[in-house]
Amino acid sequence: MKIAIITFLVIVIIGGVALFLLLPRNTQPQVVGGQDNISIVDGKQIIEISAKGGYSPRTTTAKASIPTVIKVKTSSTFDCSSALTIPSLNYRNNLPPTGETSIEVSSQKPGTVMRGLCSMGMYNFTINFN
Repeated sequence: MKIAIITFLVIVIIGGVALFLLLPRNTQPQVVGGQDNISIVDGKQIIEISAKGGYSPRTTTAKASIPTVIKVKTSSTFDCSSALTIPSLNYRNNLPPTGETSIEVSSQKPGTVMRGLCSMGMYNFTINFN
């Protein structure tokens, strides 16, 4: 009985590994322009910004004419950078102390400059669409 169970487990493990290795992966992020905070997933540009004691990175150069999502990540963020405003989107929101907030952005024209800032105007970030 033990041999049958062990044989079954070995077959399941080998089959699982084989499936994992053979299945295609079509949602791999593609890094854009050498910047590690931008990727393209399923035709959308994802820009990641960290908010804690300011915003990082402060400046991002993104592709124009592509749907975009700005993902703002917080981690024990209790300063004014958790109160985010993006004037060109009429966006104003208090971010959760820890988590991820997605902001949908329509395709932007080349040359568009988008700015985000905290509630006090002390911290900011810029996204240049080219």
